[in-house]
Amino acid sequence: MNRLLNRTRALAVASLSCLMLSVPAHVAAKAVEVDRIVAVVNSEVITALQLRERVEQAKRQLQRQGGQLPPADVLERQLLERLIVERAQLQLARDTGLKIDEAALERAIARIAENNRMPVTGLRSALEKDGVSWFRFRDEIRTEMVLARLREREVDSKVVVTDAEVDNFLANNPDAFSGVEFELAHILLRAPEGATPEQIARLRERANKVMARLRGGEDFARVAAETSDAPDGISGGNIGWRERDRLPALYADAAKDMKPGDLSPILRSSAGLHIIKLVDKRGGAAAGPQQLEQTHVSHILIKTSEVLSDTEAEARVLALRERVVNGGDFAELAKANSADLSAAKGGDLGWINPGDTVPEFERAMNALKPGEVSPPVRSPFGWHLIKVIERRMQDVTEERKRNAARSILRERKADAAFEDWVRQLRDSTYVEYRQDRE
Repeated sequence: MNRLLNRTRALAVASLSCLMLSVPAHVAAKAVEVDRIVAVVNSEVITALQLRERVEQAKRQLQRQGGQLPPADVLERQLLERLIVERAQLQLARDTGLKIDEAALERAIARIAENNRMPVTGLRSALEKDGVSWFRFRDEIRTEMVLARLREREVDSKVVVTDAEVDNFLANNPDAFSGVEFELAHILLRAPEGATPEQIARLRERANKVMARLRGGEDFARVAAETSDAPDGISGGNIGWRERDRLPALYADAAKDMKPGDLSPILRSSAGLHIIKLVDKRGGAAAGPQQLEQTHVSHILIKTSEVLSDTEAEARVLALRERVVNGGDFAELAKANSADLSAAKGGDLGWINPGDTVPEFERAMNALKPGEVSPPVRSPFGWHLIKVIERRMQDVTEERKRNAARSILRERKADAAFEDWVRQLRDSTYVEYRQDRE
């Protein structure tokens, strides 16, 4: 079977080469000069032009942020690897029928324009003024939506946090919710799936060389840009300000005894080897938040099934939203249409604490003001129409602490699970590098 797959891939690449050879000689010579194959990912190719566009985009972003540019060959290598991983995910999404239809894309773009306080036409004009093609922008948004939905389906929806894990977190973190925040930067040296002792030894040797450069006084951001396998490595590995409770457990445990400017020892996880730097630290004067914000919310749930496709379910939710916007009674529509147990109560879910719902639902709910109704929201359970009724601040109780702890653990587990999933997908993807040959 593997021999057959490899033959199929070789034939696909050979076919592309034959097409290039069939072009007149003077045109072919010019085409090779302008574009060429730099990598094969399963049966698809990545061209030099695609890589060059990604490199230029990264350079512009780094310059806006004031970051240091890594050497050209390092930047190109890291961005090629990112393109390979992205292409593998998009292929999986396509092969499993996951796609974003035009209506969903238009709504996403409308929300982006709204967040920038301009109409869609204004957003288009602003992008084109900056030299960004409108069609390319649409393609990039569609790609981001596909990747986000793929992660939700393959990783986030499968994360489970048990009561025992919540008990253990609270018992081992008596200072949880202290309000302490860390600004961290990190370097990840990724280990392959099922790495052998020899591979780990070579990875540790590489980590030791990185650590020697850092202890020798080299700038952390520059070293991260040149060596880190994490997606944010190119921009210096800075992950921004986060409450300690919402950091990966490995990072939180290492950072708690560090001072600003300190480097951690080389840390080991299932993803590989890590080095972190504590850039700064703040907060923690109070014993912790004494109140949590609760949201009184209602929803209508339309589930997909063998007879109701994903697109049809989304269209039904959109039609229900139009009825609500035009004066329809949300509670009555929920009773008649919702597939959730809350339908009998007009979709009323009562008062919701942070962490009570799945991340997709919570993000959409938090973006609404009291009285507002969301656009269609997709979660692992189906498509939702969400209405926020009111919000209030409540004193923290033990149960609310448990809910907050559950939310933190879900985030941590989802991030770790996604790292493992990406590594497994990358290791199972056929990749052939062609820069040297071309």
